[in-house]
Amino acid sequence: MQTNLEKALGFELKAFNYLYVLCDYETLLKKSITLEKFVQLCHEKDVKIVQYRDKISTIEEQKNNLLYLKEKLNIPIIINDKIELIEFADGLHLGQEDFEKVHKDKKLAMKLIRMKLKNKLLGLSTHNEKEILEANTLDLDMIGLGAYKNTSTKDVSTIIGEKMPYLAKISKHPVCAIGGVKIEDLIKNVNFNVVGSAFYD
Repeated sequence: MQTNLEKALGFELKAFNYLYVLCDYETLLKKSITLEKFVQLCHEKDVKIVQYRDKISTIEEQKNNLLYLKEKLNIPIIINDKIELIEFADGLHLGQEDFEKVHKDKKLAMKLIRMKLKNKLLGLSTHNEKEILEANTLDLDMIGLGAYKNTSTKDVSTIIGEKMPYLAKISKHPVCAIGGVKIEDLIKNVNFNVVGSAFYD
C-alpha cells in the first residue's frame, strides 16, 4: 500500500538519496537568486521535495512565495515551523522544540498537530537513537536526521557522520539526511539528501 509520502511524491520510495532542497529565503537574497532561478535549478537537478524556510518576510509574502513554488514545481512543498501557513503548503517540518511548544507530551502534541494538518505531510528533526525510537511511535511521514557533517550555516552540536547509515536503518519512517549534505553524497539507508546552500554551488 502506498504511503502518504509516496502519494504526495507520485512514485514508490525504492531508491535512495533523492534530492530534497531547503529553500531558505534569506540565503536566496544573499546570493541574489530569484525564486524563478530557484525553480529553474529544481527542474534541472530533479529535486523531489522543497522545504521553504523564511524568517524575514511578512506572512503575506511567505504565502505568495509558497503559492508560487506550488504552481511552478509539481512536487511537495514543505513549510518549516509555521503551522499557520499549512493551507498553502503540502506539509510541515518541525524541530523537537516545536513539538514541545505544542505540548510537553509528544503523543498529545502529535494529535493536536495532526488535527490541523489532516493528511498533509509531517516531518520531525531527530539527532540520536533515542529521538528516532521515539519518532517511530509517532504518526510522521518522514524524519530529518543530522547533522551529517559540520555546516557553516548552523551551529551544530551533534555530528552523526559515519553512524548515519546505522541510525537511518532503525527508523521506520523515511529518512532525510540533514547538515553538510551534498547532492552527490551516497549515504546508505537514507532516502533523501537534504541540501541547503550546497545546492547553489
